[in-house]
Amino acid sequence: MAGPNMSIRPGRGNRGMPVEKPKDLGKTLGKLWTYIYKHRLKLMFVVIFVVSSTLINLYGTQTIGTAIDRFIKPADFAGLKKMLLRLAFIYVLSALFSWAQTQLSVNLAQNTVSDIRKDLFEKLQVLPLRFFDTTPRGDIMSRITNDVDTISNALNVSIAQLINSVVTIVGIFFFMIMLSPRLTVVVVITVPVLLLATRFITKHSRVFFKQQQKVLGELNGMIEESITGQKVIKVFGKEQDEIERLEEINNRLKDVGVKAQVFSGVMGPVSTFINSLSYGFVAIVGALCNISLGTITSFLLFSRQFARPFSEVSQLFNTILSAVAGAERIFDVMSLEPELADAEDAVELEDIKGNVKFENVDFSYVEGQPILKDINLTAKEGQTIALVGPTGAGKTTIINLLTRFYDIQSGRISIDGVDITKMKRDALRKSLGIVLQDTYLFSGTIAENIGYGRIGASDAEIKQAAMLANAHEFIRRLPQGYDTVLSEDSDTISQGQKQMLAIARTILADPSILILDEATSNVDTRTEVKIQQAMLTLMKGRTSFVIAHRLSTIRNADIIAVLRDGEIIERGNHNELMKKQGFYYQLYMNQFSES
Repeated sequence: MAGPNMSIRPGRGNRGMPVEKPKDLGKTLGKLWTYIYKHRLKLMFVVIFVVSSTLINLYGTQTIGTAIDRFIKPADFAGLKKMLLRLAFIYVLSALFSWAQTQLSVNLAQNTVSDIRKDLFEKLQVLPLRFFDTTPRGDIMSRITNDVDTISNALNVSIAQLINSVVTIVGIFFFMIMLSPRLTVVVVITVPVLLLATRFITKHSRVFFKQQQKVLGELNGMIEESITGQKVIKVFGKEQDEIERLEEINNRLKDVGVKAQVFSGVMGPVSTFINSLSYGFVAIVGALCNISLGTITSFLLFSRQFARPFSEVSQLFNTILSAVAGAERIFDVMSLEPELADAEDAVELEDIKGNVKFENVDFSYVEGQPILKDINLTAKEGQTIALVGPTGAGKTTIINLLTRFYDIQSGRISIDGVDITKMKRDALRKSLGIVLQDTYLFSGTIAENIGYGRIGASDAEIKQAAMLANAHEFIRRLPQGYDTVLSEDSDTISQGQKQMLAIARTILADPSILILDEATSNVDTRTEVKIQQAMLTLMKGRTSFVIAHRLSTIRNADIIAVLRDGEIIERGNHNELMKKQGFYYQLYMNQFSES
């Protein structure tokens, strides 16, 4: 399910940089066109304005030559005055059309990108958890930010510029043929020479730019690693080693960067030299053929403009390839299968009691590699079921199946006698309250984070939930109390305080069934006591599933299910399992002796 690996792609203006090529150019362009076509009216006016602006501008260039022959050479200042007014009108009109097409192009691009971003984000909301478990978070973020931004940058410039380049080439060729076929041949001959030179320089400069990107990635990784590991670096006194490491990579980046920039910088002088030769040949041939000064002037202006669109199209090609490659990665996600839809006869249980039953459940994340084997487990209303065992035994997988983050391959899971696959998925999850080991809090106030458990809850209800979770005291001591704004990382409060807020959020949601996934494994003993008290409040009267790392926290569980290699090998309460002196006894005694 994981998509293609994220790769570094050039930004705007990175001429000569390596470009990731799409696998299926036609198919991806077709999908991209469906988004552009939604705004076809804007696109039509963009085409009209670009064509109008370009042709009017070319007509102005021809008019300059006419003015020289008809008014400047004969010194007809009255006629010249009228011609200057006409030229002023022409260029003002061209500028207005150009301004209009720019506004519409940007509007078209941003509307298209907005649609793509919206559809991509909506798709992410309905994808199964398997996608997020198997796709790196950075890769997902890259698709919804970098790849979308690449499309935006390309559309902002490509549509109008591509049309302008094509119309300019065709228009200039038409005007030049009308003025002088001989001079047209002179100008056209230099174009392939310029294109060959551009291709040669670009091809060779890409090698250096590719090396530059590779070393730059190495440097970024080294700096990020060094900043993240500052405590370790200082503890082991490796500051000088890190400085020397940076210096070595930085010198390599400097050397290859100089080569890349110097080589690509040759393009400007070479282009100027070839264009200058073209101007010279036009002037010489024009003089030898006794062509008028005005015609030669127009040709010089046309020849200067004629090479530009070829160079622009060459650069646009890389920009478009980059955008299509980004679009392909986005459409790869959009083409993924969403979570299975609810069955037509799916029910929405009301007043759930909390009787949960696993019957002969088998499951594997990867076919042929079973994670759970023949799981049978019953939780009666109000009971606490503890799941214990070594890492990889299948504890969290049981929770993933109960919440339908994944669906079982065989067997049956039921709540109050109803198969959970026959229940509406949203209704099922609303009946479950989950407190995870790694608590996630959103950017916003403490009150908003607690209120996330039940949208529309009153301030009094939020405060009451915080009191039950033993969170009210520490919230009250904060400068802004419940209005304290938490950052994305929530560094202003401790891990234990985050857990208390998560518990308060779950209390406010008032779930029928509770799931606690090692909710106290990352806190100190004193905070653990407070969290346990909050958890007992939360668990009261609810069926609860508890995954416990510290076995002392589940001594009062009604049933302790001991898992190993995906199977339940022991079950019973704490005293019963200790008397058996089996696997649970060994786990408990090992933990007790370690403490």
